[in-house]
Amino acid sequence: MSQIPSLPKIQPTAVVDDTVHRPAGDTEEVYYEGTPQLRGHLGQVALYWILGIAVILIPFLYATLFKPHSMIWWLTVSLVVIGIILMVVPILTIKRTRYRITNYRIDFERGWLSTTIDTMELWHVEDLKFHQSLLERILSVGTIEIFSHDDTSPNLYMRGIPNARQLFSTLQQRIIAVKRQRGVLKLDSGT
Repeated sequence: MSQIPSLPKIQPTAVVDDTVHRPAGDTEEVYYEGTPQLRGHLGQVALYWILGIAVILIPFLYATLFKPHSMIWWLTVSLVVIGIILMVVPILTIKRTRYRITNYRIDFERGWLSTTIDTMELWHVEDLKFHQSLLERILSVGTIEIFSHDDTSPNLYMRGIPNARQLFSTLQQRIIAVKRQRGVLKLDSGT
């Protein structure tokens, strides 16, 4: 009887992406930090610009149509200033909002004169929703809505985020990893 030499067993290799499911460390990795893009809020900005231009044009249209003997100069100046404010306010509001998304938490900062920062820990997140209209796809922005069990900010609506689809996928994977690290289980009541 001849002996056939045994071949070494070949172990299948799996490609593992350990960047998302690695154990907790002391360092935070920032996935996104910045303000929403104006191109993600085109409808809101356009509406305020139309209103602002309309308010600016009111005294000039009145003067053209009715040809008054005297124009009240301070009313014209105040309507022009109000129109300019209407045009600038949505841009300042959008640019004064700031997000910082890391591998453990989401910080949401807003305010003009005073600043408020809300923090949502990723293990509190219950569900995520991604939306991207045709115009948003063309402009490379999107909307991510986060539903959580956080007491201070149960829902977070992040609109005008650049590369939102990639950030959404990263957040999905990272939330699962953080919940596993903390031993958080999701129980379904079956109702």
